[in-house]
Amino acid sequence: MNTQDMHAKPPPQAAADWTIDQNWAVYQAEEHARWTRLHERQMQILPGRACDAFLAGLEALDLHGEGIPDFRHLNRQLEAISGWTIVAVPGLIPDIVFFEHLANRRFPAGNFIRSEAEFDYIEAPDVFHDVFGHVPLLTNPVFADYMQAYGKGGLRALSFNSLDALARLYWYTVEFGLISTADGPRIYGAGILSSPAESSYCLQSPSPNRLRFELRRVMQTRYRIDDFQETYFEISDFQDLFDATAQDFAPIYHALEAAPSHAPGDILESDDILQRGDHSYRAGSHLPSSA
Repeated sequence: MNTQDMHAKPPPQAAADWTIDQNWAVYQAEEHARWTRLHERQMQILPGRACDAFLAGLEALDLHGEGIPDFRHLNRQLEAISGWTIVAVPGLIPDIVFFEHLANRRFPAGNFIRSEAEFDYIEAPDVFHDVFGHVPLLTNPVFADYMQAYGKGGLRALSFNSLDALARLYWYTVEFGLISTADGPRIYGAGILSSPAESSYCLQSPSPNRLRFELRRVMQTRYRIDDFQETYFEISDFQDLFDATAQDFAPIYHALEAAPSHAPGDILESDDILQRGDHSYRAGSHLPSSA
């Protein structure tokens, strides 16, 4: 979750809810080609690493990489499957607007695609990150309900001044989450799914911690925005994630007011450790191959 200042005003071309036209017809040929190259690169890496629900979502939505998708076409498919739609936004949007869209099963997606100079890394989420990384999992009924519940919870969190805790939950699940499978951990977080290097690092490197997901632990843990994560939290399945968060957060917010926050790489005695990282990446070792 990476949003605009709460009191920011929408730009002139945007509606009051910050939505804009995707303007699919104005994308240039080189922009469509850039999407295709990004898609092809990820699809060389993700089989065997991405969770089955994500790969199934790509198929259900025909996200096969032939240029930037037209939201109008994509929405007809997505809404029929899960009741969600994609709304185009000009970039970062205020928290309250973001939460309201999610609470009403609308996923805000940037309508711009990264430049060639930003091909390997972009700070603000673009249409590739938002659509390729996030949208396929909205075809999964449990995850789709989790995202809506998160939006409703976000609106309530505003009155508790607890956005930091809620942002950590989003970061370690929706953006950088792992899920257990019979074949080992798999990726469901969009921040990893749209990153070739982190798709390999999170599963193959001995450097990061992998810990069993525990709600309060996640909400107390700071995260990195400038580099690979030092800790990943692994859920058992999407139903467990939904069940853990389908509760009144008010007592949790009150408890967290007096609770310490933890550094991104900390391990606690109470943690269920799936991999104790050796922090070799921080010490300067080479990244795992993405082949």
